[in-house]
Amino acid sequence: MKQIPNLFTLLNLLFGCFAIVVILQNGIAIQNTAEGTQLIDIPEKIWMASFFIALAAVVDFLDGFVARLFNAQSEMGKQLDSLADVVSFGVAPSMILYQFLRMSFAKEENGIEISFVLLVPAFFVAAAAAYRLAKFNIDTSQQYSFKGIPTPAVGLLIASFPIIYWQEENLFIINALLNKWVLYGMVLLLCYLMVSNIPIMSLKLKSKLVKDNMPKLILIAFSMTALLILHWLAVPVIFFAYIILSLIFKNK
Repeated sequence: MKQIPNLFTLLNLLFGCFAIVVILQNGIAIQNTAEGTQLIDIPEKIWMASFFIALAAVVDFLDGFVARLFNAQSEMGKQLDSLADVVSFGVAPSMILYQFLRMSFAKEENGIEISFVLLVPAFFVAAAAAYRLAKFNIDTSQQYSFKGIPTPAVGLLIASFPIIYWQEENLFIINALLNKWVLYGMVLLLCYLMVSNIPIMSLKLKSKLVKDNMPKLILIAFSMTALLILHWLAVPVIFFAYIILSLIFKNK
């Protein structure tokens, strides 16, 4: 029974690996029109990475629940969980950013021949995720609140990009996702949020009292409303709402 939570954790890691596979096999197509403009197409296959990262997040939540259910919490499980999270919410999302950066440069003249050095910042997210998880593992005070944004939250945010790009009809949003400066800025912001000591609320319930869980209930209500109105675009909105609510209720 004690190994059941670890099996969930390993499933988290496997889903992260599956996400990386479909990202690498994305089949990005670049076409030249008569006017010489390069058109970049992101096929349906890459959205599967978003699906696998979302599954990894579900399993990541369940492994802690199962560990408490079977009273099988262990130091090994804690370390294994972080190792899996580095892959699923660090490396896989970095690969998504890498592909979006490639596409952003491919729109430019001679962009296909871009230096790999200009794509390296995408992997800063993986490095920041690893640092964030290592810091979490040695800090016993992060039970009902976090220091810095949790790595799975960042992973899910980035995982939403392919689906937003694929589903969204607003050209401003599509162009923003293919703007290298927006992507570089997003990398810097997300890395800072992960490695900082900004107080971020945990989604664990402190008690059964409503007043003790008010920020979480507000976030849930806001998230459901945003999903109904904005659909997939709600994911980045919820992400930043999570940060704002954490700062407003940081002493709760």
